[in-house]
Amino acid sequence: MNVISDKLHVENNKWIGTRTIRPDGADKVTGRACYAADNVMPGMIWGKVLRSPHAHARIRSIDTSKAEALPGVKAVVTARDIVDFPLDKSVMLGIQDMRWMCRNVMAREKALFHGHPVAAVAAINEEVAAEACRLIEVDYEVLPHVIEIEDAIRPDAPILHDFLTFEDKPSNIAGRMEAKLGDVEAGFAQADVIVERTFRTRPVHQGYIEPQACTVSYAADGRATIWSSSQGQFMVRAMTSLLTGVPQSNIKAIPAEIGGGFGAKTIIYLEPVALLLSKKSGRPVKMVMTRDEVMRATGPTSGSLSTVRIGARRDGTIVAAQGTFYLQAGCLPGSPLRGPVGCSFAPYEIPNVLSVGYDVVSNRSKVAAYRAPGAPLGAYATESVLDELAGKLGIDPLELRLKNSAKPGSKAAYGATFGKVTFEETIEAIRTHEHYRAPLDKTPRPGVKRGRGVASGFWYNAGGESSAQVNITEDGNVLVTTGHPDVGGSRASIANVTAELLGIEHGRVSVQIGDTSSIGFSNLTGGSRVTFASAMVVTQSTEKVITQLRERAARIWKIDPEAVTWENGEARPAGPNAGQFPPLTLTELAAKANEMGGPIGAGVQLNTTGADPGFATHVVDVEVDVDLGIIRVLRYTAAQDVGRALHPSYVEGQIQGGVVQGIGWALSEEYLYDRQGRLDNASFLDYRMPVCSDVPMIEPVMLEIPNPKHPQGVRGVGEAPIVPPLAAIANAVHDALGIRFTSLPMSPPKVVEALEGA
Repeated sequence: MNVISDKLHVENNKWIGTRTIRPDGADKVTGRACYAADNVMPGMIWGKVLRSPHAHARIRSIDTSKAEALPGVKAVVTARDIVDFPLDKSVMLGIQDMRWMCRNVMAREKALFHGHPVAAVAAINEEVAAEACRLIEVDYEVLPHVIEIEDAIRPDAPILHDFLTFEDKPSNIAGRMEAKLGDVEAGFAQADVIVERTFRTRPVHQGYIEPQACTVSYAADGRATIWSSSQGQFMVRAMTSLLTGVPQSNIKAIPAEIGGGFGAKTIIYLEPVALLLSKKSGRPVKMVMTRDEVMRATGPTSGSLSTVRIGARRDGTIVAAQGTFYLQAGCLPGSPLRGPVGCSFAPYEIPNVLSVGYDVVSNRSKVAAYRAPGAPLGAYATESVLDELAGKLGIDPLELRLKNSAKPGSKAAYGATFGKVTFEETIEAIRTHEHYRAPLDKTPRPGVKRGRGVASGFWYNAGGESSAQVNITEDGNVLVTTGHPDVGGSRASIANVTAELLGIEHGRVSVQIGDTSSIGFSNLTGGSRVTFASAMVVTQSTEKVITQLRERAARIWKIDPEAVTWENGEARPAGPNAGQFPPLTLTELAAKANEMGGPIGAGVQLNTTGADPGFATHVVDVEVDVDLGIIRVLRYTAAQDVGRALHPSYVEGQIQGGVVQGIGWALSEEYLYDRQGRLDNASFLDYRMPVCSDVPMIEPVMLEIPNPKHPQGVRGVGEAPIVPPLAAIANAVHDALGIRFTSLPMSPPKVVEALEGA
């Protein structure tokens, strides 16, 4: 690990920037941590889902009578029980449209993919529930299906939805997004060299280890409690309310520990179904997806079809860039067009840009967010074309990026005018790194070729609504409550910040995630926003607590609160003029709390702003077995501006994790469908995610350039690391073989075929 700190970085912290023991570590390694599937309640019954055996079929009728008559069955739910949102008006919750969500959690007019929920049963145990599902009779009219983008946008393609039109004709194109700057055709007219290529990627799954699970108890008074694994308990409450008709004020959502999400758990699948089953049965209902269900029916990220064209003068100045990005939405609208359309050209100062995205529906499960949603797809195409452009111009690929780097005041095509820009620093960190300068033996032995590649990436980052509460316990310790599920180390970072501000030992701070009834509204854990936002509200809450502690000490000493300072966990007179009093520790003040005004604590709710974008530049060495077509990653270095690393181990883990997921995306992961539109590799045995033996030690280079708009200088780090790897690895393979792969993954059969063709 390499850390490069800005001169503004403060080095005299005791806890911020240290590798403190993670607060959730002991519970997780000893099995005490409670995940959603661990929940058990008295009288609890089990829910199971009946799923469509067809990729596309009209539902003529559903007969649940035999299932309802089976001994042990307590309730059955179909789409008739889910709130139906009319198609003529959108109902938005965040970025999700309830018109599509109500049809995603339960098929309504049609089953739109193999595995689409059609009905659900609650019974005394899983076996009875599964048997009851088999007894449900569904009359299907099987319809033609379409899986791939190219097939879905053909004029004669089967149309999924009669209500979707594009250019006044029925279409599977559900929407269009555009970002524009200058005059792109005039720009290309100034170019001496133009490179244009088309690229394809396959849908890949987020690959979290913990399947979706929940337990829901609906009481006789109309109040419901939900225990579930999600990236936002307030999202769970709001979306479940909208889909079931139960008022939000009657729902309490309790976040369990989460075994991975990476964006995919920012929507729900089971919670509204379980609530309705519990309401009908009068019993708590537990539902847990199998791995097969997770792979078939929860959102992977989009596959893509992208064409990128970039023009430059002979000196390397880029004068125009154009991108056309078709993204798979799955069976219902909503692919992450904002990723490729806005991010692809954002790191560069290009006067003329036209970036257009198309949202394409097909008979796949509806996509969900996956770490910098959509941005890796655009970067794969853009950074590959930049690499080829550098070759044609005879310029080092990093020098080309450096020459055209965005700067303060640069305007991005998506609309932002940049303030502080740290992209150049990430390029320089790689350009001067020993890895990039080290010689690479291109042919170390017969049958093996090696190559080196680079790529860069961008992500917006975000702030948003967050809440926190800081309370001093009766024995003088600290309890911090926030409203964000911890998927990337936020609890450890918040403990470091709180201990630093209060000047106490780190072990005296406990951090918990509050439920929807115990903490103010907090938006989703996603968008690389949580450590940024939660540190901001926790800082303000802690500062209020310190003010209270100074006031309590002033009352005891009978002096003005302005004459009291707080240092190293103690209240002290500000100077000799304030009086000669022995310091009062946090423990001593807590012991006197009741006689000096009552409990000590403060909370803050804030719509946080000031999140600067994230930039990253990566370099990778690969080795290709030309006989077997196997690509191995030998060495990987990732430079990123992380703002301020509150807990360096977690920041390193974020960077390394993003790279590993990018390696899988580039080399092995993909959804495979048979001719009937059924997913063929719905297990971790057949869906090839990287394992330890597939990846080298990944070296993060953390550039600590504090964000001036944040009290600790924090910048979101979770998403930028997954943006460059696809292109970096493809560029390295091109360097090794002289073959440019424009389709991912670069699996052994594709590599062998390309080598034979060459």
